[in-house]
Amino acid sequence: METKKKALGRGLEQLFTNNVIDFDNFEKEIVTENKNDVVMIKLSEIRSNPYQPRKTFKEETLQELAQSIKEYGVVQPVIVKKSIKGYELVAGERRCRASRMAGLTEVPAIIKDFSDQEMMEIALIENIQREDLNPIEEAKSVLNIINLRGFTQEEFAQKFGKSRSYITNLLGLLKLPNNIQDMVINKELSASHARVLSKLEDNDQIEELATKIVKEKLNVRDIEQLVNNTEIVKRKPIVTNKEVNPKYHIYESIISDKLGNKVKIHKNKIEINFDSLKDLERIMEILNIIVEED
Repeated sequence: METKKKALGRGLEQLFTNNVIDFDNFEKEIVTENKNDVVMIKLSEIRSNPYQPRKTFKEETLQELAQSIKEYGVVQPVIVKKSIKGYELVAGERRCRASRMAGLTEVPAIIKDFSDQEMMEIALIENIQREDLNPIEEAKSVLNIINLRGFTQEEFAQKFGKSRSYITNLLGLLKLPNNIQDMVINKELSASHARVLSKLEDNDQIEELATKIVKEKLNVRDIEQLVNNTEIVKRKPIVTNKEVNPKYHIYESIISDKLGNKVKIHKNKIEINFDSLKDLERIMEILNIIVEED
C-alpha cells in the first residue's frame, strides 16, 4: 500500500518565495495529486503531527465536517509521512478527527517524505488561517514561523495577508504571564482585553487587573481608561536627566524590523529581546556574527 508512487509538489521553499501564500490551494502547492498517488490508509495507523500547534478543536465544526464526510466522503486526501510504526499526519488533522466521528475506519491519503522542520512548517501554515485557533495558539504559530524562516514581522505580515500592527499586537500576547495566557485560552479574557494588558510591564499589575476584569466584567474601554488614568496600572516611567533622542525610536524600529525582535535603545546600550537559543542564533546569523566552537 505504501509502495505507491510518492507525490511531488512545488515544495515549501518555492511556496515561501511567493509574495503572498495561497492558503486556499496550500496543500495542492506542496503536493501534486493524481489518482495513482492516493492510497487508503487505516485511521488506526495514523498518529497526529507531533508539531501540531492546535490543542483545542471546536466540537460543533467537527460535527459539521463529519456530517459532510458521511454524505460525500473525504474529498481532499490527507497528507502523511511513513514512520517506524504506521504514519505521522502532516496535514489534515480535522479531516481525520471528523472521519472517526463519521464512523470511517480509513481515509484517502498521499504519502510524502517531509523532514521534521517541513512537518512543523506545514502544521503551522495549515492552522494559522483557521478562525477557531485561539489567540495564544495563533501567536505561538506566528512566532515559530518567524523564527524558522527568519522573517521580520513586516515580511511575515505581507506573506500571510496580515497588517504589521496585527502581528505586533498578536506577538505581544506572548509577553503576558503564563496564567494570564491560560485565561485567554479558556476565554476568561478576550484577545482585546489581553492586548491592553500586554502593554503593561509589571506582571503583578497585569494579574491584578486581569482579576478585576473577570470579577467586575469590565469591557475593553473600561480597561483602556484604567491603564491611561490610574497610576497603579501605568507603566513605570524611565527616570533620566536627559531627554531621549527622538532618533532612538526610529533606530529601534529599523533594527526591530531587521531582526524581527523587540529592540530597546537607552543609556548608550542596545537591548535585543530573544525567545530561545535558536532565536539568538538566528539573530547572530543576521548580524553575520560567527562563533567558533572548540
